[in-house]
Amino acid sequence: MPMILGIDTSAKTASAAICADGKIIAQTQLNTRLTHSQTALPMVQALLDCATVDIADIDCFAVSAGPGSFTGLRIGITAVKSICFTLNKPCAAVSTLEALARNMTGMDAVVCAAMDARCRQVYTALFEISDNGANFSRLTPDEAISVEELEGRLKNIDKKIIFVGDGAELCYNIMKESVENIAIAPPMLINQTGYGVCMAAEAAIEKGETLSAAELMPKYLRLPQAERERMAKLKAEQ
Repeated sequence: MPMILGIDTSAKTASAAICADGKIIAQTQLNTRLTHSQTALPMVQALLDCATVDIADIDCFAVSAGPGSFTGLRIGITAVKSICFTLNKPCAAVSTLEALARNMTGMDAVVCAAMDARCRQVYTALFEISDNGANFSRLTPDEAISVEELEGRLKNIDKKIIFVGDGAELCYNIMKESVENIAIAPPMLINQTGYGVCMAAEAAIEKGETLSAAELMPKYLRLPQAERERMAKLKAEQ
């Protein structure tokens, strides 16, 4: 398998990893008050330096393309586009939710990736992992839905459910009395990781789903808040 460098800047935690053959060569994770525009590229350079890997030896650059923070997504995507344009390398745009779920590789469970979208809504998708991680399958598409709607879906699942993502605690606290057999991912795996991005990219590469730098774009599940507010104002004025 190719050597992949994966970047995630979709939420408060920024992470990057270098992986090959399903194994981590190096990984770093930051959750500081600095913006991703300040940390993303220095983090990638430090990762390459510490792993003694030349950037030209990376076969594919992967990035979480959404859902997530509009600004955060643009920072990560811009970084990967710039690198791939310069080096003429392919890239992979992966679902942030799938990358989160792949943190749970090795578990036998339904993984509910949930990112807090505010106002009791979450960006979410369900995945099933079985045979000690040998089988990974998507059960639902990436969506922006209310916590209550997600709760109704999870009540019909009779397998262990693990929440992962910055919406995990929100969902667990609301559903712990109504949904059976639910748990939260351990602290070191609950947030986005470069490893998860790399594993999602590895699956995309196997399917021939890589992109050129020019084709790489963010994938939003809903309009930015400013645009939603503008549309609501225009509707009210009509």
